[in-house]
Amino acid sequence: MREQYRTTELLAADLAPEPVEQFTRWFKETAANPAIHEPNAMIVSTAAPDGRPSSRTVLLKHYDEAGFVFFTNYESRKGRELEANPHASLLFPWHPLARQVIITGLAVPTGRDETVAYFRTRPHGSQLGAWASPQSTVIPSRADLLARYDELAARYPDPEQVPVPPNWGGIRVIPDTVEFWQGHENRLHDRLRYRRHAETWHVDRLAP
Repeated sequence: MREQYRTTELLAADLAPEPVEQFTRWFKETAANPAIHEPNAMIVSTAAPDGRPSSRTVLLKHYDEAGFVFFTNYESRKGRELEANPHASLLFPWHPLARQVIITGLAVPTGRDETVAYFRTRPHGSQLGAWASPQSTVIPSRADLLARYDELAARYPDPEQVPVPPNWGGIRVIPDTVEFWQGHENRLHDRLRYRRHAETWHVDRLAP
């Protein structure tokens, strides 16, 4: 199984001065492409203190100059790993465009006000789900999970407000590197990486 990518060359001179602006350019193009389902889906990789890595797909919910934000149960595997080792990698795999964006950086919890504001935008069922699922723990069965959900649905019928779980909230990844990957023929891909240097960004071209 092999694909020959045929795309335009990515030059450092064409990049935005800062990575968030460049991410915005690519994200807008990606979101406008009907071939890409959930363009805000990203693979979040974390590592335990002993170095064992783990990865999962989550949805980017907000980004700006301060960082890239997703939400999770803080007692989940990724939540516990980030508490012990607060560094993460984010990967956006935009395969139909032969593009990837890879972000590494420090992961910090968002403020509670930001968490509450986002939680209020979630569908009622998703709010209940945040309470019903003890994420990453072993459960007896799916029936047990659904029973927990039904109990919560009876306690907080729509449209009654669901309280925000105390162990649930946002994670902001503050980037120290952002790599823009563009696929090309013969595996001679473009890899341009922004690297934070004090208060500025330096761009390196990496060999594919």
